[in-house]
Amino acid sequence: MTGKTILVTGGAGYIGSHVVRQLGEAGERIVVLDDLSTGFRQAVLFGELVVGNTGDPKVLEKIFANHDIDTVMHFAAHTVVPESVADPLKYYRNNTCASRTLLEHSLKANVKHVVFSSTAAVYGIPSDGEASEDSVTAPINAYGTSKLMTEWMLRDVAAVNPLRYVALRYFNVAGSDPEARIGQATPKATLLTKVACEVVVGKRDHVAIFGTDYPTPDGTGVRDYIHVEDLADAHLKALAYLRDGGESTTLNCGYGRGYSVRELISMVEKVAGHPITKREAPRRAGDPPTLIARATRIRTTLGWQPRYDDLKKIVASSLAWERKLAAGHWSV
Repeated sequence: MTGKTILVTGGAGYIGSHVVRQLGEAGERIVVLDDLSTGFRQAVLFGELVVGNTGDPKVLEKIFANHDIDTVMHFAAHTVVPESVADPLKYYRNNTCASRTLLEHSLKANVKHVVFSSTAAVYGIPSDGEASEDSVTAPINAYGTSKLMTEWMLRDVAAVNPLRYVALRYFNVAGSDPEARIGQATPKATLLTKVACEVVVGKRDHVAIFGTDYPTPDGTGVRDYIHVEDLADAHLKALAYLRDGGESTTLNCGYGRGYSVRELISMVEKVAGHPITKREAPRRAGDPPTLIARATRIRTTLGWQPRYDDLKKIVASSLAWERKLAAGHWSV
């Protein structure tokens, strides 16, 4: 911990709010910038919330003038893959152009460290379904491309400036705060674990299985699911690494094992104690058949040790959160 302030963009959103909570519990000074388009004011449990867009120069100028910021954690982004295929310019505007503006103002303010929320979507469709940090980046949707372009900007900026960064490439994030204080609350969310849990609590009448003819053991897509609590911890480890003088790097965030859509839904049914309604549907545009992390580098580089590497724990925390929402104990 230092006397400086951390700017967290998108800190009222799903992943950002969990990182803000962990930073706050660690005693860090935080200012959150979020336009609340998909985030929630009540999810910000620590720090000051500034409502505004990350790509707005006037907002950024005011924040950097009013706070002694040496670290930026950048989450603010659109994240829905099918939407990025249908409306790519929306993603390049919000994910790439806004990041460029943020970087420009960060450099002016002499920000030393950036922790960037990237994605495994930068890999596209790996030949064997697994991706390491050295795998070819060949995104198949605008979401992945918009994030990869920001990685390139960070790389090029860091090459000629004192700024150093860690880009964390997330695989499939799920779960919620173990105490169910915060979680994924976005209406009409597309994350499979959340959708299946919403069926359990009666918010939806079915969960769709998009694609049953993939070249996988049961024909459905296979993903590496990581608990949001472990993912948030990776950001704090990345911050400690940079403060200790670590060089700029890019790291996968996953557990290194995959579960199919059917396997995840089966676990939801097991935790719920009853079956849920499932409907098969065509494949969605932009979805690879299999995407699993090779994720040893994050452990050796950051000393990261996940605590929730268990599909049942992921599902149980997701369902506890959905039950809290359904009971009206957290307003949306």
